[in-house]
Amino acid sequence: MTLTFAPDTDDAILLHVVPVDGLDTFRAGLTDVEIAWLDTQGFKGKLGQSVTFPSPTGGLSKAAVGLGDAKARARKRFGTAGVRATLPAGTYRLATDLSGPALDEVALGWLLAGYRFDRYAKNPGPKARLIAPEGLDAARIEAMAAGEALTRDLINTPANDLGPDELEAAARALADTFDAGISVIKGTALLDENLPLIHAVGRASPRAPRLIDLRWGTEGPRLTLVGKGVCFDTGGLNLKPASTMGLMKKDMGGAATVLGLAQMIMATGIKLQLRVLIPAVENAVDGGAIRPGDVLPSRKGLTVEINNTDAEGRLVLADALAVADDETPDLIVSMATLTGAARVAVGPDLAPFYATLDTDAAALKTSAARTADPVWEMPFWPAYEPKIEPGIADLDNAPAGGFAGSITAALFLKRFVTETERYLHFDIFGWQPTSAPARPKGGVGQGARALLEALPALLKL
Repeated sequence: MTLTFAPDTDDAILLHVVPVDGLDTFRAGLTDVEIAWLDTQGFKGKLGQSVTFPSPTGGLSKAAVGLGDAKARARKRFGTAGVRATLPAGTYRLATDLSGPALDEVALGWLLAGYRFDRYAKNPGPKARLIAPEGLDAARIEAMAAGEALTRDLINTPANDLGPDELEAAARALADTFDAGISVIKGTALLDENLPLIHAVGRASPRAPRLIDLRWGTEGPRLTLVGKGVCFDTGGLNLKPASTMGLMKKDMGGAATVLGLAQMIMATGIKLQLRVLIPAVENAVDGGAIRPGDVLPSRKGLTVEINNTDAEGRLVLADALAVADDETPDLIVSMATLTGAARVAVGPDLAPFYATLDTDAAALKTSAARTADPVWEMPFWPAYEPKIEPGIADLDNAPAGGFAGSITAALFLKRFVTETERYLHFDIFGWQPTSAPARPKGGVGQGARALLEALPALLKL
């Protein structure tokens, strides 16, 4: 798996990126023979279309990939990335003058097209490599690719090889790489430290529940990331059907995404005080499992009635958010594969998010457009607050009715952030259901690049 740019070399093969409206300009720089070859191949500059030009000696003289038009690019992110898999082995140099988000997307797409999940089967990646284009912040793009690869690897690993122990090990490895501090509260110690919801959700599994706490940086504003780390979700006693349980290895996608984002932040050396909190559990079934109708205490002092044991992610996040809120950082961000309602609302490609401040939402939407990492704002809608208030307890973990499920889950979480003014919550899918350029079927990060890009605006860096 090659997720870095190639060293510079004088004999690199030129790679042209050609938009539909720039085809005539590209043709003007070709010889008559090359124009004839271009026409024979039917190259029109359509998004993702590619052509290679043979040299007189039988080698490769140059290559081109279509950039399409604005409409095509809006319909397909990283549309040029597929060319990497089709190009012959070699080192390529971008010959087209791109800048800004267009350059970043082409370069990042190239690197992400090199991702392969090869833990269990050989899956060789492409042999074509690209020299970092001029004007590109290559280290930043490489950090994005590496963070995304970490997220994908964690989500793609099945639960037999990635439980709470292994998720903790991944966090410790990341901490070691960047000289970060890390501590873990595990098993019954969760009760001693007033983390009853994390313990309750994970107590039925032989794999002990825990709260992972990573810290990095001593200067600058304080950012706390909270990621849902449900390493497998059976649904508890309200068991999921097989049609949905089959993908539940990805229910730790929030944890995987915040770890990937943390890697991006630390690798780029942003001056801030970073904290990452991951409640890592397995929602399993035995005689000690939580039951529908149970009323559970929380760290915040709020009681929660359990009306569906499959709505467990918000429970573990609740205690972790309360821990984050204890320190009143400048910004708290939670990321979770939380609700099917979010998928019904926006599908798998968009990452819906909630923001307590309109200015933070605006910064995120701007940064998402610049980083090919689409997000969609949803409301903390106060008129739905009564839906999460069951009467027998302070909160209901699974309101009846079936409407506004993502919003009511976000409102539930917001009840545990009472001291910190600025809170962002992402209800992500974490999974690419069909292969697309630079995004093979499987685990995928959502929202991390948008957040990384937005940090200067969000934290006044």
